[in-house]
Formats: sequence, C-alpha cells, structure tokens
Amino acid sequence: HEYIDQQLWNYCYLNAGLIINFNNKKYVSKNGLLDLLQRKTNADEIRYPVIHLKGEDIEVALTHENQYGEEYYSFVNGQYTTQGGTHLAAFREAFVKTIREFYKKDYDAADIRASICAAVSVRVQEPVFESQTKTKLGSQIVYENGPSMKNFINDFLSKELDNYLHRNPNIADAMKKRIEQSERERKDLAGIKKLANERAKKANLHNRKLRDCRFHYNDEATGKEKDSIIEKQKESTIFITEGDSASGSITKARDVETQAVFSLRGKPLNCFGLTKKVVYENEEFNLLQHALNIEEGYEGLRYNNIVVATDADVDGMHIRLLLMTFFLQFFPDLVKNGHVYILETPLFRVRNKQETIYCYDEVEKQAAIKKLGNKPEITRFKGLGEISPDEFARFISADMRLQPVMIMPETHVQQILEYYMGKN
Repeated sequence: HEYIDQQLWNYCYLNAGLIINFNNKKYVSKNGLLDLLQRKTNADEIRYPVIHLKGEDIEVALTHENQYGEEYYSFVNGQYTTQGGTHLAAFREAFVKTIREFYKKDYDAADIRASICAAVSVRVQEPVFESQTKTKLGSQIVYENGPSMKNFINDFLSKELDNYLHRNPNIADAMKKRIEQSERERKDLAGIKKLANERAKKANLHNRKLRDCRFHYNDEATGKEKDSIIEKQKESTIFITEGDSASGSITKARDVETQAVFSLRGKPLNCFGLTKKVVYENEEFNLLQHALNIEEGYEGLRYNNIVVATDADVDGMHIRLLLMTFFLQFFPDLVKNGHVYILETPLFRVRNKQETIYCYDEVEKQAAIKKLGNKPEITRFKGLGEISPDEFARFISADMRLQPVMIMPETHVQQILEYYMGKN
C-alpha cells in the first residue's frame, strides 16, 4: 500500500494538475516538485522557502535544512531513479559551480551541499539505465546530437538559479548563511577529527569492540567467483550489541564470512540537538563510524545490514532509541536507504522432551503451550546473554527475524526526535 501510495504521488508531482482517484483517495499536485519537497520537509526545519525552477525538459526544487547529509529525489521520464545516475551527478556538480559563481567565493563543495534537500526531474530521449530495475540513469546525452547531460543541467542552473537568487536577495542571504555555518562546523571539526582518527587507528589495531567478518559491502568483487562474492557482500551484516555477554553469544554463533559484531559499553549518549563534533569526541560513536567506514560518506559503507541487537526489555528499548537517534541525527541516509534493522529475539522458550519452540510474543507462547500440551517447560529470556551460542545461531541465520527501520514519506525526523529524545 505504501509503495503504491508513493508511486501515485510521484505521478502527480511529475504531472502537475493530474488528478488520480484510487481507493477513495484523491491524488493531485498543483505545483509539481515544489509540492514534493514541501511534503518531504518540515517548514520549521528548512532555512529558506523551497526554490522551484522549471524549464524545457527539466524541473528542479531545492532548499537547505538543519539536519546532516544530502537528500535527493531524482526522476527521468517519470521514473523514480532511487540510485540517481548521470542526471543527479550533473545536478550536484552544477549546483556547486553555480553557487561559487554567484557568491564569487570558492566554497568547499561539501559545505555547499551539506543539508541540501533537492528534487530534479529531466526528460531524456531513449534513456539508458545502468540497472535492469531502471533506478540509475546512465545516459550521457539528453537527445541524439543534443547537449551532454552535464552541460544541459549546468546551463539550466547557471542561468535560472542565478537569476532566482538575484531576484530574491533574502533567500540568497539565508543560503549563504547556511553554507558558511557548514563551513565553520567543518573547520571546528578539523582538529577534533585528527585526534579522534589517531585514537581510532590505534584502537583498530586491537579493537576489542569489533569482531569483523571476511566479506564487506564496499569490497571490489573480481575473479571467477565474482557473482558469489557479490552475494556475500549483500549479506554482510554488523550486529551492534550492548555488553560482553550478549556480544559473546553472537560472536560465537555468527557466520564469520558475513557477520561482524560491534560491542557497546553501556548506554550510548543521547546526541539529539548536539553537533557532529560529538561523533568524534565520544569514543563509542567515533569507533562505530570507523567500523562502518562512513566518516567521509556512504560510498565506503562496509556492511549492507546494520542490525541493532539489544535485550527486549525497557533498557534494551532505550538503547535502540539512542542508536536510532545517532543514525537519524548524523547519518540519516543509512536509514533512508534501508541499511538499518532491529534484531527480533525470542522472549520465551517452550519445550518438552520431543520439541522446542521459540516464541517472540505472548500470543506465540500460548500457541506453543497449546501445541505441546502436558505442562511443557517454559523459559523467559531476560536478556541476550541468557541465550546460548548454539541457540543464538538459529536466530541470526536463515530463521533471523529483522525489523527494518523505515522513515515514512510524511515523517519529519527532527520533530519525532524532539518528541522522543528532546528535553520535554
């Protein structure tokens, strides 16, 4: 339902004025990508009103937010290209070039794009895609004997965005302040990052927190076994646990080919409202980002699946929340791109001499009792450390239950974090 709902909205955003009625719900967008970005952002969190630009075969909407990272929605001929492609790469490059020329200052590209939220849609003649699912554009030209994708988008932005900023000095000033804020934060981090990286390198030599696996998501797959290696890379998983007993059980039970374990010491810091400086000052967070290899971006992400494995009690739930806050605050794309999960572990073991059933809630427990009959033995697991490695192997292998951490299209992350993790 959610997938269909999002697809219908996208059709309306890309065809302003189109009305779709589905299951007694009306879908319509009057302003195209402007409506998309206004729906995806929180009015209280954007630094200036959404900039909306339209031209022949191209439409762009953009703004800057308060959160970290870059957020893009890219489309080609009405197809949502979730993996981007040449049009998105051209937009990111052209945006930096246009901003530098407008302000006549050689800002760092990372500072210009930090906290950007943008949507770009292009129409291309006979588009070429890099994947069978058509989620990544590979076309180098817009149409036969026409301009390159790079020049087409650069020419559009350098004219239309430049004109817009000249006509709207208040927005131009707000954008400049956001870019220079990112610049200050980056420079403030420089010294701290150097010390933190030195500590992390020393720790990585004898990192007791990390029990690594053989295959990694960002490894280059070559040779005769390339297809097999790619499958292993997709399976690459890191379990984030709290305490030695829990990490010990998982470490003994894991598949050393594809499963790594990172052990936290106690409850992590509530980082809501803090700057990224805390990622380097806090040893746990610094070592975690190094283990994931995401300090300089997501391209080097070492594990496809980041699994939070905590006890199913109140303390365990709190640790989950604190880790979700960390990821959503500083690395939101890990969640948006479907890399973060919660490991579901059984609360009960119901068994007799012939059969053992593991139950994840009260309903499953009652069903197991009814099935086994004659007063079976019932064990309530208080924590992951109470589950033996032999038993744990069942819960992190083929029978593993993972709950994906998802952000709904209408979700405003900062509002949710403020509600659950703020000072209220």
